Amino acid sequence: MLQTASTTAGLISERRTIPSDTAGVELQLINRRPDSVKEFTTERTLVMMHGATFPSASLFDVPVEGESFMDALAHAGYDVWAVDARGYGGSTRPPEMSLPPKEGAPLTSARTAVRDLRAAIDFVLRHRDITRVNLLGMSWGGSVAGAFTAELGEKIAKLILVAPLWLSRTKLRIDPGGALNTYRVVSPKTFETGWRVAAPEQKRQALIPEGWFEAWEQVTLATDPGAPTAGTIRAPAGAVQDVRNHWTADNPLYDPAVIRNPVLLIAAEWDIDVPLEMAQDLFVRLTSADYKRLIEIGEGTHMVLMERNRRQAFDAVIRFLDERFEPSS
Repeated sequence: MLQTASTTAGLISERRTIPSDTAGVELQLINRRPDSVKEFTTERTLVMMHGATFPSASLFDVPVEGESFMDALAHAGYDVWAVDARGYGGSTRPPEMSLPPKEGAPLTSARTAVRDLRAAIDFVLRHRDITRVNLLGMSWGGSVAGAFTAELGEKIAKLILVAPLWLSRTKLRIDPGGALNTYRVVSPKTFETGWRVAAPEQKRQALIPEGWFEAWEQVTLATDPGAPTAGTIRAPAGAVQDVRNHWTADNPLYDPAVIRNPVLLIAAEWDIDVPLEMAQDLFVRLTSADYKRLIEIGEGTHMVLMERNRRQAFDAVIRFLDERFEPSS
């Protein structure tokens, strides 16, 4: 169901909900595209999957310096879609998220998010009458995108993974230890401290240009008007359970060796949540990819898409998508 639509600066913006594979669970899709485009193609269509804590609008659609990541992709000629998994952003939140967080089965695992991503991709394929899409996943969304492509690579043209979760021999910051609740309550202001601390002390202030954090915080808080406490959002805890079940347990969610698509990995120099060595390990395991590329963005953290060097990541994604590619036989 189309909820909102507008045209600004030559771009069409739409938000809609679509059915998931579960009765009563709707998924939000954000779409941004050039208003001049009337015919749609696989090569110019991109679907994006968010990370463990923040939904698509927060990670991909905060306009600073005149445009968001989605805007930049659309200005480059792409029909861009971002999906919220259940429990995130504008998608249906499980009933448990209307109650105070309590110990219990964590909601929205990566396996569940793979199903939601499939619903979104299948909708885009039908809606645009195309046979494949390009796919981008960030952080935990990279796990989801990787697992989807390993299983259903015929639906994907190119795969882009930004700071994707992968195997770790050490504890990850997202997992505080102890019993898990069904969902987490996250304060963007508190998150800012952990965001900046990943950079060297003398670089922390300049990491996020003036006014950018405030813009990001405003968009982020608006994604969850029903949060139990002012200045917070709710995030399902399934991603933390995934860390325990897979990424710190030497139990990969998927086998990179079965992915045949072209793959771009983007890492950041100061990322302490998904350090470069994790991306490098994933990269070498992509043994069947038609071609692959690993790019490290200097002076960036796990949130590189919202930092002063974000354009380097934007440009790397657009160049990769723009490249002509003929699949091997």
